[in-house]
Amino acid sequence: MEFSLDLFPVAYPDRQSGADYFRQSLELCEMADRAGFNRVKVIEHYFHAYGGYTPSPATYLAAISQRTERMRLVTGAVIPAFNHPLKLAGELAMVDCMSNGRLDVGFARAFLPHEFEAFGVSMDESRARFEEGIEAVLKLWTEEEVDFQGRFHQFSGVTSLPKVVQEPHPPVWVATVATPESFIWTGERGYNLMVVPYLGDFGELAENINLYREAYKKAGHGEQGGIMMAMHMYIAEDRKTAVAEAQGPMDEYIRAFREPATWWLSRQSDNYSRYGRIVELIDALNYDRILNETRALIGDPNDITGQIRYIYEVFGDVELSFQVNFSMITDEQAKRSVELFAREVMPGFAS
Repeated sequence: MEFSLDLFPVAYPDRQSGADYFRQSLELCEMADRAGFNRVKVIEHYFHAYGGYTPSPATYLAAISQRTERMRLVTGAVIPAFNHPLKLAGELAMVDCMSNGRLDVGFARAFLPHEFEAFGVSMDESRARFEEGIEAVLKLWTEEEVDFQGRFHQFSGVTSLPKVVQEPHPPVWVATVATPESFIWTGERGYNLMVVPYLGDFGELAENINLYREAYKKAGHGEQGGIMMAMHMYIAEDRKTAVAEAQGPMDEYIRAFREPATWWLSRQSDNYSRYGRIVELIDALNYDRILNETRALIGDPNDITGQIRYIYEVFGDVELSFQVNFSMITDEQAKRSVELFAREVMPGFAS
C-alpha cells in the first residue's frame, strides 16, 4: 500500500506569503521523501486563495526534484485548456530530466469559471481542448518532426526538446470528478486515475471507480491502473487534540472553496452539467459530517489506521495522497502529521 503527499495551498497573501508557503512545503517534501512516501502531487490553479499559489506545477516540481531523491513527482494536474502543448511538452520534459525520470503527468479539464474567463477560454471547449492537449503532448514526447493539425493547435515539423528520460513517456494520469463517461474514457485509454472524494457521494464514486477498472481491463491494459485519492489528513498524539485543532483549517478550506464555486450559480455549461449543484454540496458539508463520514483523516495514529482501512473497504486498492498543510496549518502541525504517520501508521501497511 502506497501513500503520497498532496500539495494544495489555501493561502491568503495577507496571512501567509508565497515565500513562506513554499519554504514550508519544500521542507515537508524532504521529510516525506526520507519517510518513504511514494509521490508528491502539485495542482494547477489561479487567481484565488483556493489553490492560486501554484499556477505552474512544472516550476514547483522542478524545485521539489532538487530537494528529494526518491519520491515520484506528479502534476495533479496540468490543464491543457490554459497551456499550449508545445510549452507543456517541453517544460514537463525538463522536470523529467531534472529528476532523472521521476515525473508522472496528470491532466485535468479545470472546472472553475473565473479561470476560464480570465484566460478567455470557453468552458464548452474544455473537453475538446483537454483531449487534444493530451494527444499533442504525447506525440511530442514520442515522435520527431511532429506534424499536428488539431482544432485549437496546429504546428509542423516540430521536435520537442529536451527528450524525456522515461520511455516511451512519463506515466499519464487523468483527474476525474463525477461523470461516469470520464471514468470509462480514462480506463479505455490505459491512463491512471486521480479522484477527490471529500465532497461527493462515496457510493457513487466507488461505482465510477469500478467502471474505470472494468474499462481498463476490458481494453487489455491489465487489472487496473493507478488510482490516486487525495484526502486531508491531520494527526496528533491524541484524538481530542487532533479533532479540535483540525476544525479551523477544515472549515477555512471549505469556505475558500465555496468562494470561487459560487460563480457556478450564474453560469451553465453543457460540459459541466452537474456543477450547478456544487455550492449546494459545499453548504451541506460541515465538520461533523467530515468526521462521521471519514471525508478527511483526522485523529490519533490508531484512528488514522482505522480510517484508512475503511477507505480501502469502500474503494478498493487506491493510493492515498495526503494534504497535511492545508489552510495555512503551522509548520509544527504539518510536520507532526508527516512524522506521526511515518512512524506510527505507515509500518502497519508495509505488507
